[in-house]
Amino acid sequence: MERTEKQRGFDLHTHSVFSDGTTRPSEIAADVAALGLSGFALTDHDTIDGWEEAREAAAMHGIDFLPGIEITTKFAGRSPHLLGYGISPDDEELFDALAVVRRARLTRASKMVDLIKKDFAITWEDVLGSEDARTVGRPHIADALVRAGYFIDRSAVFAELLYPGSPYYIGTLAMDTAEAIRLVREAGGVPVIAHPAANRQSEAIPLADLEALAAAGLWGIELDHPENRAEWIPELRTGSADIGLIPTGSSDFHGAGKPNRLGDFTTPETTVAAIRKMTATPR
Repeated sequence: MERTEKQRGFDLHTHSVFSDGTTRPSEIAADVAALGLSGFALTDHDTIDGWEEAREAAAMHGIDFLPGIEITTKFAGRSPHLLGYGISPDDEELFDALAVVRRARLTRASKMVDLIKKDFAITWEDVLGSEDARTVGRPHIADALVRAGYFIDRSAVFAELLYPGSPYYIGTLAMDTAEAIRLVREAGGVPVIAHPAANRQSEAIPLADLEALAAAGLWGIELDHPENRAEWIPELRTGSADIGLIPTGSSDFHGAGKPNRLGDFTTPETTVAAIRKMTATPR
């Protein structure tokens, strides 16, 4: 059967057990191949520890692998997420900054668990769970609460217990978005703003902010994403095109951690080829 255009594309936003996903990189590669996609990017939070497994599995299944990462940032009172594709794994400045963020996340998660365990019978050991996880945060706390039987799924925990403003919530350290863009660029990577119209936001990222970030080196914008609000996308699509940002699409797959299905949204091969020409890392 001839592949459809969707099937020929890439899913450029996936997470594994090395951050807050529930599947191994090798399992993601196998599923991507079974779907008939051309390839995928692994974009775990603040870590690239899953790259080697993902790359080997992609080669075994005859698909392409684009190395990536996702960084939580802050800009103009918001917390945009930044995807970085093809960064050099040897860039000290970027990875030193990410190590600071990971340590802050760990401290924050531990303090949140101290608050939560006063009312729910979970421990820090319950939260740590997988020994593979390099970035520990709210999703791991949520999963521990689900395993303990307090909530039906991760989404319910976020909605009812771990939302900003909750008595159990503690803010976290985040890099400035423009600074993160600079670090990704200097590491030989391509920066793309993730889910700019996510339904958990009160509004889409304003075009003025996107214009400022484009001036700082932002290359692309993740317009096709299952959590983007459809009514916000037309203005973003037109405005970001005027700014010169390149649209991408992906699922933001987390395995059982989210309902998002692998390959629900994809990026064309031509866009991935353009990213490849600018990146520092091999296939």
